[in-house]
Amino acid sequence: MPKFAANLTLLFTEVPFLDRFAAARAAGFDAVECQFPYDHDPADIRQRLDDNGLSMVLHNMPAGDWQAGERGLACDPRRHREFRDSVHKAVEYATRLGVPVLHCMAGIMPAGMDLRRARETYVVNLDYAASLCGPRGIRLVIEPINTIDMPGYFLSRTEQALGIIAACDSDNVFLQSDIYHMHRMGEDVIATLRRALPHVRHVQMADAPGRNEPGTGDIDYPGVFRLLDELGYDGWIGCEYRPLAGTVAGLNWRSGMAA
Repeated sequence: MPKFAANLTLLFTEVPFLDRFAAARAAGFDAVECQFPYDHDPADIRQRLDDNGLSMVLHNMPAGDWQAGERGLACDPRRHREFRDSVHKAVEYATRLGVPVLHCMAGIMPAGMDLRRARETYVVNLDYAASLCGPRGIRLVIEPINTIDMPGYFLSRTEQALGIIAACDSDNVFLQSDIYHMHRMGEDVIATLRRALPHVRHVQMADAPGRNEPGTGDIDYPGVFRLLDELGYDGWIGCEYRPLAGTVAGLNWRSGMAA
């Protein structure tokens, strides 16, 4: 079976964020990820990681004003300076926390923005972020997000992401494949993983359509896990789902999927 990391933004929400590290360790996880760590001092997070023998394997770069509906800055040429500031902040956190992979959210397409200009802006911004990440041993990833859950999101399909990666001058831009988002966009998950896996440096999962734990929806997760083993994927799979009836009660899928 692949290696699973608990996403502490969506799992163990029964307790405050800094207490979720101990909860993840008690539930048998060796690694964690989160969407945004920036509400907490990195020293406090580092202490929780060390106290519980955990690795943090991924977090996102700042995405702007989340409560106001912003979902990233990278495709908006009007946010150039703010984006660069956000890269520095993300790299500082990742360096202090020992995080090997950073996700750069593309953002919602600005109203009236030309698609080509947004794409060019995104590529330039990715090259800048990758240039800061690379010397610190951090890989930069981009993730297609479905436009049902996130209308207007600039990056929504795997082929689009692979084209953007190819357009970057940097060799430090990779793909984050989220099985849930792929399925929601109507992509053939197995075929897409086979084709894209050489570019993948992180995987996330949730079942569809409810974004709950594996086994609650339509996705053949035993088949997905077998394929990842077959293809030799040795990275982490982030458990980025919403538990139906409590985090610990919803972890039974781990033994069921291995059967």
